[in-house]
Amino acid sequence: MLLFGATGMIGRGVLRECLLDPLVRRVLAVVRTATGQHHPKLQEILLPDFFAIDSLQQQLRGFDTCLYCLGVSAGGMSEQQYTRITYDLTLKIADLLVRLDPDMTFIYISGAGTDSSGKGRFMWARVKGRTENALRGLPFRATYMFRPGLVQPLHGVRSRTASYRMLYAVTTPILPLLRRLFPGAITTADQLGWAMLAVAHRGYGKPILENSDINAIAGAEP
Repeated sequence: MLLFGATGMIGRGVLRECLLDPLVRRVLAVVRTATGQHHPKLQEILLPDFFAIDSLQQQLRGFDTCLYCLGVSAGGMSEQQYTRITYDLTLKIADLLVRLDPDMTFIYISGAGTDSSGKGRFMWARVKGRTENALRGLPFRATYMFRPGLVQPLHGVRSRTASYRMLYAVTTPILPLLRRLFPGAITTADQLGWAMLAVAHRGYGKPILENSDINAIAGAEP
């Protein structure tokens, strides 16, 4: 498995599930800073500037799946800034990977509410939608867009985004109630990781997976 974004809140949960999965023999995490984890399956490559991804062509060969969890919050960013990270960087990495091995499966973490038309009122949703559409147009063996809603971090993981930390601090005491009231809108980092690996191993019947699909695959209780 290739993993991008392994030091983020979602990526750390996905990395944990990769290391626990007996079907995953090797994980190569491309990171700006070290994950701090040590495991026989795990190899890390430090790349301070992801736009220099072309320098890693040899190291990125030979993988059948890429789990792409790299991303930033749109808060306080212009559309141009957000597009550079969310669209330009994602497509630069994906373009390189599909040239190296078009038989790869590419799984992208998007978000609930993403606008596939690319023309909606919310900037982040437009940019995510354009990114999804561009990824689906690449000649990978398969591409899957995961659109989680509220993702609950577990195992002591905390978001590095201040607004997300505040949101989790407020909602954590009532999450059990929220999960009962809105079962299709909330998932956990573990469930998201389970679902991504299940789709990587077995595929799925549609390319865009909403939060309810994620929970169903992960075996979440309704």
